[in-house]
Amino acid sequence: MASIVGSYSLIFGLSCSFLIIFFSIKNFKNTQVFDNRILSFTFLQFFLVVISFFSLILAFVYSDFSNETVFNHSHTTKPLFYKISGTWGNHEGSLLLWLLVLTLFISIFLLKSKKQKKQYRILTSLIQQIIIIGFFFFLIMTSNPFNYIFPIPKEGLGLNPILQDPALAIHPPMLYLGYVGSSIIFSSSLAAMTLNDISRDWAKHIKQWVLVSWFFLTLGILLGSIWAYYELGWGGFWFWDPVENVSLMPWLALTTLLHCILVLEKKLFLTSWVVILSIATFTLSMSGTFLVRSGILNSVHTFANDPERGLFILIFLFCLIFLSLFIFFFFFKTDKNNNSLFWLSKETAILVNNWFMVYFLVVVLVGTIYPIFLEVFSSEKISIGPPFYNKLIIPFLIPFLLAMTIGPKLKWIKSDLRNKGYLILFFIISLLLSIMIIKNLSINFLVNTVLVTSAFYLFFITSRDFFVKGFNKLSQNIAHFGFSLLILSILFNNIFSTEIISNLKIGETFEGKNFKIKFEKIKQKEEYNYKSIKGKFKIENLDGSIEVLYPELRIYNQPNIVTSEADIKTNFLTDKFMTMNYVQNQDYFNVRYQVKPFMIWIWLSVILISLGGFVSFFKRYEN
Repeated sequence: MASIVGSYSLIFGLSCSFLIIFFSIKNFKNTQVFDNRILSFTFLQFFLVVISFFSLILAFVYSDFSNETVFNHSHTTKPLFYKISGTWGNHEGSLLLWLLVLTLFISIFLLKSKKQKKQYRILTSLIQQIIIIGFFFFLIMTSNPFNYIFPIPKEGLGLNPILQDPALAIHPPMLYLGYVGSSIIFSSSLAAMTLNDISRDWAKHIKQWVLVSWFFLTLGILLGSIWAYYELGWGGFWFWDPVENVSLMPWLALTTLLHCILVLEKKLFLTSWVVILSIATFTLSMSGTFLVRSGILNSVHTFANDPERGLFILIFLFCLIFLSLFIFFFFFKTDKNNNSLFWLSKETAILVNNWFMVYFLVVVLVGTIYPIFLEVFSSEKISIGPPFYNKLIIPFLIPFLLAMTIGPKLKWIKSDLRNKGYLILFFIISLLLSIMIIKNLSINFLVNTVLVTSAFYLFFITSRDFFVKGFNKLSQNIAHFGFSLLILSILFNNIFSTEIISNLKIGETFEGKNFKIKFEKIKQKEEYNYKSIKGKFKIENLDGSIEVLYPELRIYNQPNIVTSEADIKTNFLTDKFMTMNYVQNQDYFNVRYQVKPFMIWIWLSVILISLGGFVSFFKRYEN
């Protein structure tokens, strides 16, 4: 019954789109009064999608295996929490969540934009409805979450156990709030271009949507990174996995857009940047949807392996890009009289950093799609990993950090270097501190010293701003301080991390340079939907301290999969990370033990960065 209600709700929701478009076109010529029927049918459409989404949740909760989506991704022994989160932990359900957020955001937009020009509101709604119709057709035609199967199976196939995790249950909704927020930015930019209404007032209005999208996308990436860290057993925070890159690319574009919007608020400048980045952010979000669901990328994160679905998204994406380019070249006009800028000003610094950010974006884009094109044209399969990104990004990260340090200290329109002696002082302190840290390590002295110096420099200057400026520019100070802490934490994590991998039997001891690992015993236990094999390892450190870690193997019943669960001991300086895997046909277990400095500071720094956006959203006036 729930599936029938959900299916018909989708059809009625699609019908609302055509009614909204009809009344929007009819009302567009009337420049005085906004037709409230547009708002009414938009709310009705959102309500229908809510009904559809909750119908799918009920189907999962009650294990309705007549529903093909539930059959493919659930099981009666699956805990209730994962039955609910399994609603969006699959291709069909995740797209329904996309649609839910799309209809929610356009409803909020129409409510919050009552002070904006009527034609702008209508045109934004029209463009957004084109996107919504595309997702309705995608769901109904190729990815219907309410397909009926007969005869009705008695049991489902279950959800991939590594996806049964609280962080991953929250991770997709956060990402979609970020992705879908970029659709409002996209639609409103095209509407403003068409009406030749790119202005400071428009920038103030759209900045709120940029901040919302950026905030949720940042948190979504953070949750995905934390999940990969402890669930996949890699012991790291980022692996340049193609699907990780898919979420990073729109974040880079959105971060650049946010800084351009700040300039546009002060001075009618960087309008072309704002428009292009608005289009690029949503295009990259849609491209990520295509790559994840087409089967092109091979990753643990991918949802589907269906070229037909990928082709649908690709055609839809090309249509949106064509519409964007058509409006950009035929409607967009820039005021060339306002495009002059002084070489030493905050605008110039932001422009310079924009080029760096775009360069980083291009590197990630090439690293993600190059293997795809190479395989298509030559049938050669390659994977691009950290060495590629390190070689291309690190040399440019140094001037980027320096520009990011000095830029915020400059004034709008025109600045000078008077009373900036503290910049030289902090640079010298940063350099000396970096040399002290790096000199006794067997790593590249010059590169790492310059890199750590640049990171310390940004850290010290942003720390100083809290004491000197107080609550003035609070959001900027928090975000930039968080970024400086992130870079420092990543650098020290890479420099000081250690790892050992060894095969051990129960009772054996591994002796390292600074510690001993004793494999004491294993304990087996029957859980609700899996069997557990938990190891006990005692680590004796060189200073005499002792720690006990309990890594675990889980053997799930449906689907029949073995997963390795890490045990992590965390404090404010270091993570002790251990996983174990069974070596087949032997009495050995493969043990991986890592010491990962400053891991918690990586997570805290990203929270600080997102907090900066949160503060900015609620701070109406900022100098």
